[in-house]
Amino acid sequence: MDDFRWKPDQVRIDPSRPLYEQFVEQLRADIARGELAPGTRLPSVRELAAGIRVNPTTVMKTYQELEREQLIVTYRGQGTFVTKDEAIIQQSKETLAAQAVRKLREVAESLNMTVEELLLLGGYKGGTRE
Repeated sequence: MDDFRWKPDQVRIDPSRPLYEQFVEQLRADIARGELAPGTRLPSVRELAAGIRVNPTTVMKTYQELEREQLIVTYRGQGTFVTKDEAIIQQSKETLAAQAVRKLREVAESLNMTVEELLLLGGYKGGTRE
């Protein structure tokens, strides 16, 4: 099992949105991509808050949301870990993919195009970029 270290320069911040939501999205994506492998130990709330220079309440809300989604689990006295349940990770990937497709469809519609037309215009053909 590896330990996770999130460096302040790895954190992308959008000042118009709550920090904890952004941290949830980033950690969810890191888990889905496999950058945070199943079983990876996460820092304690205080350690992570100090490491990325945010209020511990922000990290606590982040962890609570990820626990609600079952992407992380906390064992009293042992720490917080990325779930080892591959089905939950796969479900998260599917949710992220559906959100991406929905966003792509919204952009295409806003340009009065189909998704296929948008992809072709963007240089994508047959799943690859030309």
